[in-house]
Amino acid sequence: MTHRLVLTQALDAHKGEILAFTRDLIGIASENPPGNYYRECAERIRAELDHLGLAYQVVEAPGFSALPRHNLLSFHGDGQRTLYFHGHYDVVPAQSREQFTPRVEKGRLHGRGSADMKAGLASMIYATALIKECRIPLQGRIGLCIVADEETGGQGGSRYLDEVGLLGVNGVAMLTPEPTSGVIWNANRGAVTLRITVKGKAAHVGLQHQGINAFEQMLEVARALQVLKAEVEQRRTHYRIVPEAAAHSILMLGGRVEGGANFNVVPEACSFTVERRFNPEEDLATEKAALFALLDELRA
Repeated sequence: MTHRLVLTQALDAHKGEILAFTRDLIGIASENPPGNYYRECAERIRAELDHLGLAYQVVEAPGFSALPRHNLLSFHGDGQRTLYFHGHYDVVPAQSREQFTPRVEKGRLHGRGSADMKAGLASMIYATALIKECRIPLQGRIGLCIVADEETGGQGGSRYLDEVGLLGVNGVAMLTPEPTSGVIWNANRGAVTLRITVKGKAAHVGLQHQGINAFEQMLEVARALQVLKAEVEQRRTHYRIVPEAAAHSILMLGGRVEGGANFNVVPEACSFTVERRFNPEEDLATEKAALFALLDELRA
């Protein structure tokens, strides 16, 4: 019997467990920001690793005493050459609590984080466990790297593991089961993420002449950034990306927008986020400098 057939049969036997584990993960509202229920989510993952007989190490990032950041590393196999599965358990904030109630409809699992990426976490953990269970021979080892904080840049997750020398040790390749519409992507963008705050002066609407409208000033900033956005998003990577529309560089405005106090008050401050995702051919220092040069002009 081939290794593929053995693994397929093992997968069929464990489908119910994989679904139950994924549903449990979806039910834990590990929203980031700010990092809610991280401990509970990490504990559920630990329990599954224990159940599957996979040894692991928990690495907590310092400086997050109120909402701690827990990362997990697990390995199966011998030798140094390591094929990593890398995934995160945090999710973007939900619009309602109902999004954390998992449900299956027409053969698909729904719920906040079902695609990005708690189903991916369950898949990579069970892929490793079934290779171990079926005694599939390896030329090296498999590494599981399970992190926090991916949705906000990885400060307490991948970034911290890199700083302490635990990220990708002896890695020959890394697979991350993030949602990519069913296609394999061979590159990952770098990112510059920032929040811009425009300050004004509050006043009652009847006396608005005494105030400075931060919202209107914010629109001026956004218009200037839209000019840069139009130039940036003409650029394309030379790597093969499917669909082709995803090959462009990205400058996204307003992923999160906040400001104002009430309908009858001149807004004293408004803020919005900027997300600059650049392609491999672009240089981080150059792109960051261009963005900050524009902000310096606007500040003046």
